[in-house]
Amino acid sequence: MELAQVRLLVGDFAACYSFYADVLGLKPQSGAAEGPYEKFSPATGSAGIALQDRAMMAGVLGELGEEANGHRSLVVLRVDDLDATCARITARGGTLLHGPAPLTDRMRVAHLKDPEGNLVELQEWLLLRG
Repeated sequence: MELAQVRLLVGDFAACYSFYADVLGLKPQSGAAEGPYEKFSPATGSAGIALQDRAMMAGVLGELGEEANGHRSLVVLRVDDLDATCARITARGGTLLHGPAPLTDRMRVAHLKDPEGNLVELQEWLLLRG
């Protein structure tokens, strides 16, 4: 078994597409800005984040008709320079909810939300301190 992607079910596909492409700076696979599906990849690594129109999946499964309530996901992206990444994201219109701040002695984090309310955590891994 191989993890292919994490897929988020969204109601406002265009707003979420813009967030992941324009604010976070992830590369879209096909450029399908209106949906109903798109996969985004960071510059390095093999993991991907995909968006799928919630109404389309509701039609497939016969459920999921109502909007999600509360935090149901947390997308985690590792970055080399948290301060620089946060500066780029806020310059592109993103709003940080928390951070950049230490989470442990080995990691600094910042949090923001996409237009559907999904949490995004940006992590900078620190060298172990002796």
